[in-house]
Amino acid sequence: MAALPFRRPSPAAWRGAALIFAATFAAYLPVFRAGLIWNDEDYVTKPALTSLGGLAKIWFKVGATQQYYPALHTAFWIQHRLWGDAPLGYHLANVLFHALSACLLAGVLRRLDLPAFACWLSALLFALHPICVESVAWVSEEKNTFSLIFYLLAAWAYFDFDRDRRGGQYALAFGLFLISILSKSLNATLPGALLVIFWWRRGRLSWRRDFLPLVPWMACGAADGLFTGWVEKTFIGAQGALFALSFPQRLLIAGRTFWFYLGKIAWPSPLIFIYPKWAADAAVWWQWLFPLAALGALAALAVTSGRTRAPLAAALFFAGSLFPTSGFLTVFAFLFSYVADHWVYLPCVGIVVLAAGGWERATRAENRRALRWAVPAIVLAACAVLTWRQARLYATAETLYEAVLARNPGAWMARNNLGIIRRDRGQNTMALADFREVVRLAPNYPQGHNNLGNALLTAGQAASAEAEYRRALELWPAFATARVNLGNVLRDSGRADEAIAEYGRALQADPASAEAYNNLGIAYGQLGRPEDAIGAFRQALRLQPAYVQAHYDLAVEFDALRRPADALPEFAAAVALAPGFFDGQKGYGLELARQRRYPEAQAHFEAAVRINPRDAQVQYALSLMLRLAGRTAEAQAHYEEAMRLQGKPAAE
Repeated sequence: MAALPFRRPSPAAWRGAALIFAATFAAYLPVFRAGLIWNDEDYVTKPALTSLGGLAKIWFKVGATQQYYPALHTAFWIQHRLWGDAPLGYHLANVLFHALSACLLAGVLRRLDLPAFACWLSALLFALHPICVESVAWVSEEKNTFSLIFYLLAAWAYFDFDRDRRGGQYALAFGLFLISILSKSLNATLPGALLVIFWWRRGRLSWRRDFLPLVPWMACGAADGLFTGWVEKTFIGAQGALFALSFPQRLLIAGRTFWFYLGKIAWPSPLIFIYPKWAADAAVWWQWLFPLAALGALAALAVTSGRTRAPLAAALFFAGSLFPTSGFLTVFAFLFSYVADHWVYLPCVGIVVLAAGGWERATRAENRRALRWAVPAIVLAACAVLTWRQARLYATAETLYEAVLARNPGAWMARNNLGIIRRDRGQNTMALADFREVVRLAPNYPQGHNNLGNALLTAGQAASAEAEYRRALELWPAFATARVNLGNVLRDSGRADEAIAEYGRALQADPASAEAYNNLGIAYGQLGRPEDAIGAFRQALRLQPAYVQAHYDLAVEFDALRRPADALPEFAAAVALAPGFFDGQKGYGLELARQRRYPEAQAHFEAAVRINPRDAQVQYALSLMLRLAGRTAEAQAHYEEAMRLQGKPAAE
């Protein structure tokens, strides 16, 4: 059986690793106080997936997680077992994975017989470079830091196979590669990277020795890439007019991203979480300079490769690792930007190693030894400071989006997400302004119109909200959430029949929408169709057993039908799942009181008063329960408060 691709580290290697870990943790100190941002909650394991059955779904049910990365989500599943939803644990893990990847990079380079100085300088530059902050400070991007560990281990194991040609070494390397691509599909570029490395070392490639063993890797990588593309389109929504790019446009994007990322690696300022999205227009002549210059640079490096192959190898590694997100394939984030720092996390390794190796070669002469560590020390210190400053922006989602908008005022996605934060805080006036700006900047973004509709509805502007929902559905007819929201407006305006039709269309688009079934049940109840209503509520609960509102609405329906034996368990389920749910506590208390279960009713009225002391009905109900319990002084206080809230004198 093949052993893991490790040799016992030397004392110098232990010191180098300790330095990397210490420097990395110091540079990333701000993230240990950070919370979760944007889509982090889609990666931190959801309650429905925390069991062993949930782990099985992670592996065998496509759509159970946002992207099908089962190895990555297994890591998240294990972490959730260790520290639950606490952000600190995930940030610690991400920094740890990044530091470990840097150490493994040094090990892989030593395995390729690079000088120790170049290996450790490469590792330190990678560990501290600020362009990596987005991958390390953003919990969702653990897919970068975690997957790179297995990418590097697979490469290390394959180098051992390349030397000894033993089947066990090959199997180990292939298994590590599969874990890597099942954590992030972009790592499917590893076979190409290995071929580049072999060409750099040997000067030529052999079909039998170099290409043939990697054919299964390429096949698995291609299949994984195609599958991930299908998931992006089917489950994440990377399709439609906003993603329709011609081949010339894709070529322009690829050429420009090549130079954009090189510039950011060389001069990492300013770094922006969401960069401005440029227009790829084949009719604008100067935009063709980017791809032409990239091809010209590669051609020039090819011409000089007879003297040194390293620059061309680094450029090919960089361009090849960047290929999946360079424009030729459709990525959801193209909706708002063609570039992102986390897409260059792996590709930057090629440039970092080239820079470190070049510096090591340039300072070999005895009279240059004084510069050998002096200049890198200054560069590394500057990188650490920039990383620390950039990491501070990730303290909260709000600070991050505000930083984006300060540098990129046209970042409508940041404005949209900021509006959601403000809406959830109850700052609806500010959220309304945010969403108006979103639809101005991105008039064809359906979620923007849906969010604006929600804010308008909260502001009491139902007719305007309806118009926004309809506009969202013009842009995306299968937008199930907007269908449900439109149905709710129609139902609440007395058009229950129209609402039912919209809920039906929502369920055609998303048959697993518990929200659509629950609102359909409410509409059936309004039309006096109780059995249909009960059926819809129960279907919502089959899809989502912990759906608090569905338990409550089903209880209310049973209550209206004078079926207390059915209503009470549903009220009980609602308040058990959400003890702070005021309507649930109040409704449960009223039902218990009708059944003359006064002590139990009193407990729920007390809970309801703690949640919302300004409800006159629950204050009055609690006063009656207290009076029956012989606590007259307390009963009188709650009675007087109920009268005050109703605007009546207590004597009445």
